[in-house]
Amino acid sequence: MTIDNDVVDALAAELLGPHIKSAPPAAWGHTVREYLTGTPQLTHWQTPLLTLDRAALDANRALMADWSSAGGVALAPHGKTTMAPQLWREQLRAGAWGITLATAWQAQLARSFGVGRILLANALVDPIGLAWVAEESARDENFEFYCWADSVATVELMDKILRDTAPGPRVRVLVELGGAHGRTGARTGAEALAVAHALVGSERLVLAGVGGYEGALAHDRTPAALTAVRDYLRELAALHRELGELYSGPAIVSAGGSAYPELVVEELAGLASDQLPTAPGSTTVVLRSGAYLVHDDGFYAGISPLSAPAADPGLRSAMHGWARVMSRPEPELALLDGGKRDFPFDEGLPTPQLVVGGSALPSGAHVSALNDQHTFLRLPGASFADLPVGSVVRLGLSHPCTAFDKWRLIPVIDSAETAHPRVVDLIRTYF
Repeated sequence: MTIDNDVVDALAAELLGPHIKSAPPAAWGHTVREYLTGTPQLTHWQTPLLTLDRAALDANRALMADWSSAGGVALAPHGKTTMAPQLWREQLRAGAWGITLATAWQAQLARSFGVGRILLANALVDPIGLAWVAEESARDENFEFYCWADSVATVELMDKILRDTAPGPRVRVLVELGGAHGRTGARTGAEALAVAHALVGSERLVLAGVGGYEGALAHDRTPAALTAVRDYLRELAALHRELGELYSGPAIVSAGGSAYPELVVEELAGLASDQLPTAPGSTTVVLRSGAYLVHDDGFYAGISPLSAPAADPGLRSAMHGWARVMSRPEPELALLDGGKRDFPFDEGLPTPQLVVGGSALPSGAHVSALNDQHTFLRLPGASFADLPVGSVVRLGLSHPCTAFDKWRLIPVIDSAETAHPRVVDLIRTYF
């Protein structure tokens, strides 16, 4: 699948300056390309800081590409996790079917970088965004765009907007199936079937498949949670089969976050061999995992079946936080210079991992809270001599989606496990 390499490569011409959080003043006024031609070191950067680990990124990307291919599913990574075209390109080069996104603006940004196939895992009822899709599809017949609808009212509104404002080809739409107490999505098979019939009768839309998000129905790996996810995926498969005679061409069946990908493969991969009445053998099962590339040391490390060391080699965290001790007001408390503006906290607080070039962290060290610009690092049994002011602590982080959105430019280091990490790339994000 395509992306415009020239546009992505042009990011290296961006000038560094004080608008780039924590960038070294010595780099200001230089382009990214110029900065990287030197021998930049992690120690040149200020704290707080978020970094990516090149070795882990490469290993995670290769692992997921091989795993999804072996499982018989296509992979459309959720691009909203990173909003980083450089990383999207790496995923597409590794064989990704397309890029998943969540809003019209995100899709427009991806398209500006030449992404040729976009799956919008959401309904699109914004008139401006919907008109843009129609215009872009008319401008480039090779551009593939898919979105969702979960009600007849949604279909009717989309159809009206397109008839009133934007000539062009019909927009491909997947029927979104939801679940009780979940997020969006038709709540029953009958409601989903009605949506499909409305799409078939639409002037400007076309029924292109079914989709949904099983991660909205569970948040752990208890037997009850796994049963709920399996039951939902089986309902999605049944809906697809029921719609077989309504499809006018190839169909998409899409599910999957990063928490239960193996269940998606187990329950849906077989649909790719289904013989549809209108387009035999043309079902594509699309997995939309987004967090796998970066992974984490928190929520996904605990729930993903592909995490190391449970899986071998397994996914491992490619992101770390770095923060400096700025105050030791009490023997068992250190205040670090990073906080909610710098590190994610919605799926678990950062976890202290090591002291850079110093002694080991005291046993039981943990983060108890974050303020906007402070991390409260508790040090049970410690003294003022432990972890002195100025020490740099590496932090494990949870949830890449809410880590990336705090950083405009993220340094990539060769490895977080080396004594003197070298900066080998800078990743531009768009949030």
